[in-house]
This record gives sequence, structure tokens and C-alpha cells, in this order.
Amino acid sequence: MSLQNVLIIGGGVGGTAILKLLLSAEFFCVKRVVDINEQAPAIQIAKENNIPASAEWKPYLTEELHMIFDLTGQPEVFEELLKARPARTVLIPGAVANMLIRLLREKDHFIQTIREETHKQQLIFNSIEEGMIGIDARGYVNFFNKSAERMTDISMDRALGKPIYEVIPSSELPRIFETGRTEVNRELILSNGTKIVTSRFPVIDEKGERIGAFSVFKDITEVVNLAGEITNLKEIQTMLQAIIQSSDDAISVVDEEGKGLLINPAYTRITGLQTDDIIGKPATADISEGESMHLKVLQTRKPIRGVNMRVGPLKREVIVNVAPIIVNNRLKGSVGVIHDMTEISSLMKELDRARSIIRTLESKYTFDDIIGDSHEMRISIEQAKLAAKTPVTVLLRGESGTGKELFAHAIHSSSDRKYNKFIRVNCAAIAEHLLESELFGYEEGAFVGAKQGGKRGLFEEANHGSIFLDEIGELSSNTQAKLLRVLQENEIVRVGGTKSIHIDVRVIAATNIHMEKAMLEGKFREDLYYRLNRMPIQIPPLRNHKQDIPAIAERLLVKLNQEYGRNVEGISEVALQRLIVYSWPGNVRELENIISRGMIFMKPTESILDDHHLPLSMLKHQEPDASKPAQEILPLADQMERMEKEILSSTMEMAKGNKSKTAKHLGISLRTLYYKLEKYGLE
Repeated sequence: MSLQNVLIIGGGVGGTAILKLLLSAEFFCVKRVVDINEQAPAIQIAKENNIPASAEWKPYLTEELHMIFDLTGQPEVFEELLKARPARTVLIPGAVANMLIRLLREKDHFIQTIREETHKQQLIFNSIEEGMIGIDARGYVNFFNKSAERMTDISMDRALGKPIYEVIPSSELPRIFETGRTEVNRELILSNGTKIVTSRFPVIDEKGERIGAFSVFKDITEVVNLAGEITNLKEIQTMLQAIIQSSDDAISVVDEEGKGLLINPAYTRITGLQTDDIIGKPATADISEGESMHLKVLQTRKPIRGVNMRVGPLKREVIVNVAPIIVNNRLKGSVGVIHDMTEISSLMKELDRARSIIRTLESKYTFDDIIGDSHEMRISIEQAKLAAKTPVTVLLRGESGTGKELFAHAIHSSSDRKYNKFIRVNCAAIAEHLLESELFGYEEGAFVGAKQGGKRGLFEEANHGSIFLDEIGELSSNTQAKLLRVLQENEIVRVGGTKSIHIDVRVIAATNIHMEKAMLEGKFREDLYYRLNRMPIQIPPLRNHKQDIPAIAERLLVKLNQEYGRNVEGISEVALQRLIVYSWPGNVRELENIISRGMIFMKPTESILDDHHLPLSMLKHQEPDASKPAQEILPLADQMERMEKEILSSTMEMAKGNKSKTAKHLGISLRTLYYKLEKYGLE
């Protein structure tokens, strides 16, 4: 950004605050501070920073100035400055400056809050038993907790900020970052002899891009050695019990028949089951989802590690390692170690929530959230980006579920209004007799039940921001007339009021109905239609850009994994092909529903969404019948457009290309005819 030359007029509290703010920014150059009082605080600060100060401002209104801050609070000074300033110089009144200061202070408050939350999370991470190591995209260590320090015998100061290969030469984290794959419960031995079980995860941001890798590991040396070296379970039961009582992980031991022998306090804490619920009972007593690993080990005489399960009445999410106990080649039972993942999952959710808070300081969605590389989607996205750069009214057109609200958010986020409010209104969801007062507000006593003092409407709330009017075609004639006034005059009149209120609002409208047909039927005002239709953007239905389905499905998996607490890694090729051949009358919203239902039917141990997981009953009715010729069934609106195009074409032929005769035959205006001919490419 080029250097912005600034003149500050007024050296009081406001001038002082703005001066301090601009001095802390690299891209502002304060040319002069003006105040008739030589002792004004801002004048003194200016002198301390070698900034010229004076009592007059007129001699310094030069073309090199980019901004003037009027902080005098005197309307006559502002009017005089407005007339005298150079044409390209921006004059900022005190009210706007004060609002800027307030917003920046609020931002600093939020940043401080996030820092405090981060500090709390750091304390939690350093207090837990599991070791944790993280790297960034360059392979440098950016996280190293106290437990990792203890288990690796490497100090935190020596590790942080260093390449991971200098800290742990055998680390697999760079490979996890490169492949993007998760590895769960891998056993290995550290260079100092410590035996651990580790899980490694790629770190993915909200855009779905890998920004690092993370490992969580647990020292299992003592438990594994104990399970492998037991020679007589009955004789050393007292010693075993003393050891496992101090473990933070849940430990359970069963005999050769699969009946409970021993549990530790951590087992009760994690599962919610007491000693009487387990001791002497079958090994299946603690299972809420899945099968008993104890029974499986007793059958196979082989250890099982890293199985995701849910245990106890609380259905806690855990990882289970179970090993057989063999004495003199005789199976005596099995020992299981249950590692609670709830706390780590909770912390990760807190981290996601903190990221969400940061995102909500700005806009909810951007153009990066719109997935699609097809020709149709690229056209829509480019049109939306062009609309974002201008204050023109936008009309988003498309079927239900195509993502019109996503486009509306993205347009607002990329416009110069992105730091102001974005308000969404579903015109079809609000009762007709309430919609007008919700949009435009009302005065006190306007109707029975009106609040004392009246109420601001949504247009006033969205002042200097954007308002998204979804289902615009559902507005009543009276509300359409009022909306037309807003678009023409940039002002509203509250219900029951007479005073006009000036507003500055960017209107983004959306509809899934045939607007031209509604206009011809008298259901939608023609003048309002042309006001709204200055920048129409057609969002294609999913069936018209099926090549985007794999990318959209991948993004939906990331979203649904976060919502459901799952770790589904991808969709099989067979399942993808089934999704691609379907015609998607419900568009992206229906695609999300299908994937969501498929994930529900997956087992906890499955990581790939396959064809048999999909609700095929919801997809079969769209598959072609092999015994009949294929026939495309289009939505009613598309069929009406196709019929309208055929009628226009045949009438033009009858009139031998005479547009005036064609319009007369069809009973429409010549202007409407030109629009339709252009729309269907019949000119």
C-alpha cells in the first residue's frame, strides 16, 4: 500500500487518539497537526515526533494530501473544509474517526481475549500426560509440551523453532504433512529407550489446506512390559494392582473365560462403570458401540492395538490396546489399556471454536469457500467478483440448494463493506403482516403491540453494510413498492411514520422462481424487477457441473467430520461414480444430506465412505431404466423456459423476424421481448 499523507485538524482527545493510531501504522504519514491552542495534547505529541504543527490549516490544503481528519467537532469548520479541500482528498469527520477508534479498541480487546484463551490452552496442554509435538509447513517445530520434553529428554527451548530433523532425526511428521494421511496408534521406541504409542495427524485449516502436522504419544513402556512378562497372574496380582491404580489410562484385566478380574480407578472415571459392574461379568459389559477386544484376543491369542471404540453409559470415545496373558504357553487372560480421547477432542474443539471466533470477526464465507472449477461455475464466480467491486444491486438466480447465500456472503466479504454488517432476510419465512415492519421498522403506536419508542428495521441495522433478501419473489405488492423506494431514493419510512430516513445499504437479492413469468402474471412489479436485475448472476444447478462433485464432496467431508467428530478420510471411486450419475434435484444441499446420512451408517473403524454406506433408496428413483429409452426429467421452471424459447422462436418465424409484430402477437412489451430474445440467444 502506498504512503497516505494525512492532515489532522483538532488537537483534543479525538485528535490525540487518531494521531497515536496513525503513528503506530506504517502506511500513514502525518504531514501536520492543526489547533488554535498551542498547548493541545496532540500538538505536544506532534512536536515530540518532529511533526509540524500550526494554528492555521488553509495554507496546507495541497494536492499531496490523501486524507483530512476533522476532529474539531464544529460543523462550520467541516463545511469550510469540505469546500476548500482538493478534489482527491478524503475528508473524514470526527464521528467516523471515533467509530474507527472504537472498532480498533474492540479488535484489541478480542485479540487480548484470544491470547488469554491461548495461554489457558497452553497450560492445559502442558499439564496432560500425553506428549505432543507439532510442526509447521516448513518442518519447523512450533509445539512441544512438557510431557514431550520428559519422554524425549529434549528441552522445550532446544526444540521450539528448530527443524524437526535436528530435534528428532527419525520423526515421521514431515511425511504426514506431505501425504495428508492420519496414522493412529503406531508403536515405536525413542532413542532413549522409551516405548510409546503415537498417533500422527495433518493439521488442516478452515480452507482445507495443510498447514502442518501434529503427533500425540503416550509412554506405554511399563504397561507393555508388564503384560508381556506376567508369569503367574494370581501371584503378582497385588503388585499389578498397585501399578495400575496410579495409571491415568483405564486398565482392565479378564481371565481366560473373558470375565472381569481387575479394573483401576481411571477405568471407572473414563467408562462410568463401577467395580460391581465389571468384576466377574462378561467382557462385553463395558461396550456401548463395537465388539469386545478382550474376547477377540482370547480367541486369536494375538494382541490388538489402536481400535477406536465407545465404552460405558457415557459412550466415551477411546482407543483400545489389548494383549493376551500367556503363562507357560497357556492362555490365562488378557489385559486392556483404554486411552481416553475425549479430553484431546474437547481441546481440539476449543481450538476450532477459537478459530471460528477469529473468522466471525470478519465475514462468514469468502470466494475461497465456493468450490467449483467447471466452466459454468467459473462464469458465476467471476460475475460475483465483478459485482463485489461495485455497489450495484445484485440478483442471484438459481434453484434451491445451489448456494445463493454462499455467493451473497462472498460478495459482501470481497466488497468495501466487509467490515460492516451482513444481514440475511428470508422473505418467505416471515409472515406477510410482519415482514414490512421487520424490514423498515415501526414508530411507537404504529399498531397494537408496538414497542414503546418504536423499533429499527433490518435496513437500518444494515446501514453501511449489506442486506441479503432471500426468496425476493415472495414479497407482497405493498412491500415491493416500499423496496423500490429504497432502491431509488436510498431512504425508508418506518411503519406508522412520516419521516424519511436516509440509509446506505447494498442490496443482494436471490430467488429460485421464474421472475419473468411472475412479472407477466402481475405477481412482481416490472419496475422493481429492472431495478433488481441490473447485475443478474445465474448459479448453475449441480447437474450442470457434475465434474465439480468430487471437490465439493471432499469439502463437505471436512465440514461433516468436524460436526460429527469423525475422521472419514475420503470417498471410494464406486461411491463417487454413483454420486456423479445422479441428477441432484436438491443440488448441493441434497448432496450434503446424502453424504451426511452415509457417514451415519459407517462403523467407527471405517475411514472410507463406500457405495454401500450411501442411502441408495434416495438415489435409485433417478437412475435410468435400462428397458426404456432414457428421458431427462427437468424441473418445472426449466421446462417452462424451454417451452417459452420454442414459442418465441416459432412466433418470430411467423412474423418473419419483425420484432414489433412478434411482441404484439405475444401480448408483451417490445422491451420485454428484447430481453427474452437476448436471454435465449434468439437475436
